[in-house]
Formats: sequence, C-alpha cells, structure tokens
Amino acid sequence: MTGNYHDSGYKELFSYPEFVQQLIEGFAPSEIAELMDFSTLTNHSGNYITPLFEEKFEDAVWSVQVNWQGTRQEVYLYLLLEFQSTVDGTMPIRLMHYVACFYDHLLKNQTTTPGRGLPPVFPVVVYNGSSRWTARQDIYDMVTPEPPEFLRPYQPHLRYYLVDEGAYSEVELARRHSALSGVFELEQATSREALQAAVSRIVGIIERDPAKDRLDKVITRWLKRHFARIQADVDISQINSLVENQGMLAENLQHWAEKERLEGRMEGRMEGLLEARRQTARNLITHTEMADTMIAEIAGLPAEEVTELRAETRH
Repeated sequence: MTGNYHDSGYKELFSYPEFVQQLIEGFAPSEIAELMDFSTLTNHSGNYITPLFEEKFEDAVWSVQVNWQGTRQEVYLYLLLEFQSTVDGTMPIRLMHYVACFYDHLLKNQTTTPGRGLPPVFPVVVYNGSSRWTARQDIYDMVTPEPPEFLRPYQPHLRYYLVDEGAYSEVELARRHSALSGVFELEQATSREALQAAVSRIVGIIERDPAKDRLDKVITRWLKRHFARIQADVDISQINSLVENQGMLAENLQHWAEKERLEGRMEGRMEGLLEARRQTARNLITHTEMADTMIAEIAGLPAEEVTELRAETRH
C-alpha cells in the first residue's frame, strides 16, 4: 500500500485494540464477534514481503482467542485497509497472496510448524471509496466458466469479509455508538453541516469513554490527517483536543464552508460524489441483471433515480 495521510491515519486507529474490537463488533457478523474474547487481542502487525507484487504490506494483523464448541483456540484477524479511488477487481488474488505470505512468515519465525498446522484467519477488507465495492469476495468466484463438478474440490478458495464504509447510512452508523462509526461518518460527510454533526457525535462518544484522554488524542490526530487528505482549507494546527477545542473547529469549518461556497468547490465535490454513484448504477444496469432496488442499495441512490437511469440507458 502506498503511504499517505489516509493509510497512516487508519493504521494508527487499528493499532489500538479498542478500534479492532469496534470493527468486529460493529460491522462483522454477530455470530463471529460473539465467539471472540477481545481481552486477548494481541497485535502482530509488521512488514511482510510479498514476492509476487514486489512490495511490502503493513496491514493490521491481530490474534484473538475464540471459544468454539467447548474449545479455545487462537484466530488471526487480517485487516487489509483498502483506500483507493477505484475498486480493485484483483482483490481475491491479492488477499490470497498476502495470507500465504503471512503464513510463510509464521513458519519462518517458528510461531508454528508444518506439523502443528496453520492457524485460522479471518480476512477483513476495509474499503473507502465513492463507488460501492463490486469485486468478487472469493477467489473461487473468479474461476470462469465454473469448472465441472469433479474439478471443483481442486479449485482455490479464500473468502474475505468486506466493510464498505460508504454502504452505511448516517442512521446505520449512529446506531453503533462507537468511535469507529463516528470516524466512518466523518469520512462520508459531504457538507459543513454533515461534518459538524459528525464531529458533535464523536465528541459525545469520546466524553463517555473510560479512556477519554487517549481516545481524544487518537481521534484528533486522525482528523488532522483526514483534513490534509481532502485538502480542506481549515486551520486546525492549534487544535490538540477535539473535546476541548470543538468550538474552535466549528468556527474553522464555518469559515471553510463560506469560502468553498464563494468558489463553488463544495457543490462541485458533492456533484462529483453523486455522479460517481450514478456511474456505478449505470455500470450495474449495463452489465448485470440486478433489480433496480438492489442497484440502488449498492450505488447509494434512490430507487426512483436508478429507474430513470435505466430508461436513459435504453435510449
């Protein structure tokens, strides 16, 4: 992954066990989260060499104890942080390679041996982009045409769980009552009002947290990186505490919004986001047999607008 403000901000968030717990509890299937003892979370993140792609990857890797059918075992959570402007259709191949390299790392440092076997993994892809994720989630699904039945047992299988930030509405994020859901809401905000509402909600979450001081510092650093990434003309250099300096941030956001309106930039950004969603819908209309309601859910558009786009496509 290339180094940038976005990647480094999220890497710091997921270097803290509480954010890993919030990701799994808030966005993964509940039947998985309920089995995990989050008090046993142990960080194993590091630099792993991937010969195929000739790169180093530094995604978050944690282990956690799981209670399953009366036994207790260790599971590795592999968090791949995918922050690109377009969906990567090769993700199943990349992830299989990354997991294989991680297993190779465990064998080389003698965490396990071929005789003892390899530990189970739960791969999670965290994606942020204006268009909804459309890549296949199991490498087997990339094998086309589907092989005859006698060959199917010999095909590769590795499925990842997807957390597509933009697929969650503000209401859905608010129901989760976690700092991470507040971060996702800040990411999706497309106006000064939405940003201010998201800031207010996340400040309330921070103030109720037992580790308020540490959480405040972590979120404040993340927010500074976020504004740098989106090139927001907001001076937050003097803001060292989101809780204590919320008023100062609100004033700076107001000044930014006024300047953006004068220059027409905010409207352009919002229209660009909307157009990206429309293009996603057009692609799904053209290349799939999905119903309009399903396309609307994936693209983040009203169903009526998808119906209108379908009519335009026919013409």
